[in-house]
Amino acid sequence: MTNEATIEKMKQMKLNGMKQAFQTTMQTNITHNFTPDELIAHLVDAEWDERYNRKLARLIKAAKFRYHVSFENIDFIHSRNLDKNLMLRLSQCNWIEKAENILITGPTGVGKSFLACALGHQAAILGFTVSYSSCIKLFSRLKFAKADGTYDKELKKLKKKHILILDDFGLHPIDEQSKLILLELLEDRYAQHSMIITSQFPLKSWHEIIANPTVADAICDRVFHNAYKIDLKGESMRKKKT
Repeated sequence: MTNEATIEKMKQMKLNGMKQAFQTTMQTNITHNFTPDELIAHLVDAEWDERYNRKLARLIKAAKFRYHVSFENIDFIHSRNLDKNLMLRLSQCNWIEKAENILITGPTGVGKSFLACALGHQAAILGFTVSYSSCIKLFSRLKFAKADGTYDKELKKLKKKHILILDDFGLHPIDEQSKLILLELLEDRYAQHSMIITSQFPLKSWHEIIANPTVADAICDRVFHNAYKIDLKGESMRKKKT
């Protein structure tokens, strides 16, 4: 069989990574550097890497992160009150398998959204599905879904995600419909999948933000239980860049 025929078969079988590695190997004439089993391993590794990279690209695109950042981009300066040992543990993503949550609070500009996206990106690297949204946009989207009859379908989509990132909780007033939507999201995910929630407001003030004692109790009980709490400090990172 000719190399051209082999390449065509790889193309038809959609073995793109293997095909590219095979072509490169033939063009550079380095096959003599490999034993037969090493050559096979080289081609399989190339296909594996190509498929992994495509999957990761799909996961990141579907997540719709606000910031395209990685765990390595996190700034661990002491003044931020960010525990590096805790973050290293979180980077292993065992908290996702345990359906635990992460709550990130702190004043504006200290990097809450950045940190949430970095954690989400790390999860995507390990194959977990992620969905990012600001609270106001998600509530608005689900209200429209209620109106056009697609609400249950939207909830099912969100329920399937390993991680739901809700950014800027409490930044805008939360009406009664949004409170009930949030409660339903939490009930769907409780003890099954994880959430990352960011807020400018300390956890102790969330009852006041929700402003409905019964609903606030239900929401906070589900969110705070089995949650890692990260309270960022320091000056605005945006101001430091200007």
